[in-house]
Amino acid sequence: MADFLSQIDSNWSLFLDRDGVINKRPPGDYVKNWQEFEFLPGVTEALKILSTKFKRIFIITNQQGIGKNMMTPEDLYLIHSKLKEEVAKKGGRIDAIYFCPDLAKKPNNCRKPAIKMALQAKKEFSEIDFSKSIMAGDTITDMQFGLNIGMKTIYINSNALEIPESNYDESFKSLIEFAKTICAND
Repeated sequence: MADFLSQIDSNWSLFLDRDGVINKRPPGDYVKNWQEFEFLPGVTEALKILSTKFKRIFIITNQQGIGKNMMTPEDLYLIHSKLKEEVAKKGGRIDAIYFCPDLAKKPNNCRKPAIKMALQAKKEFSEIDFSKSIMAGDTITDMQFGLNIGMKTIYINSNALEIPESNYDESFKSLIEFAKTICAND
């Protein structure tokens, strides 16, 4: 286990990707409504555990389905409201959700690995210290996002994709495995 994992205390922030970490990623598609949203196994339990460990928990998600006119910002808001409600019912919390609707081909877009969503979170939650923050995601762009702003990175290998180890600090098969590992000594 990486040394920094044992140093996490209530001053740390956790940034999570959504699709592939929180919920099942629909192959070649987007979650366009709550009926299409499916939590990955153990995620609500993981968020309950992680809520006791981290001061702030955020979701940072690229949502170009909006830019492709497959859904509206209002559709996404409804999904995220229900997501937060379901997590809270199980004893966890999400402090805020940031999304980028831009198409990948748009110049100077806000999509990960760009750091615009992290800076938006910092503007709203000034106590965030990126050197005491973790980005957990399932893609190389999630890892690059964390590295670009100076966070530690956790690769959630839920889809069995291999990315170079130089892009992340630690790897887990699921969010619940990560949660149980870092809280094992509490």
